Amino acid sequence: MPARTAQPSGQALYTAEQRRRRDASSWTLVQGILAPLQFLVFLVSLALVLRYLGTGAGYQAATLSIVVKTLVLYTIMVTGALWERDVFGQYLFAPAFFWEDVVSFVVIALHTWYLFAILTGALGPREQMLVALAAYAVYVINAGQFLLKLRAARLQAAAASSRPSGKMELAS
Repeated sequence: MPARTAQPSGQALYTAEQRRRRDASSWTLVQGILAPLQFLVFLVSLALVLRYLGTGAGYQAATLSIVVKTLVLYTIMVTGALWERDVFGQYLFAPAFFWEDVVSFVVIALHTWYLFAILTGALGPREQMLVALAAYAVYVINAGQFLLKLRAARLQAAAASSRPSGKMELAS
């Protein structure tokens, strides 16, 4: 199996067929709902974690919020893999989203480490919250990656719709 690499610079994010499959996939709507939901859960959880770290109060609320954030993360990762299969024909690491998927796995690993820590008592409450903050920092980077891809897709769609029909575009 050939190694997968990131999408070459200057290459369109989606082919016309991939754009058609993206628009037809029910997982596109699911991702469109889950992504802002996950960000809202993240903001609430971040506030609760920072409150706990700052005051020592609200450990249970912070912990519950991190668990909810983790469950939403797992859900968006599974549905994102299904979306990627619909659009690109493979569950993960499609060239157009290779680095986003790589960073997503770091986010998942940190969230899973957090769950392991609370289930086993491997870390104390403060250290658990610090793991959550590390997971959240990488999540923000990952969310930024996806927002840049969303912007690129919108720019690509705008450019495609402004081209006269029947005119071939030369590859750069």
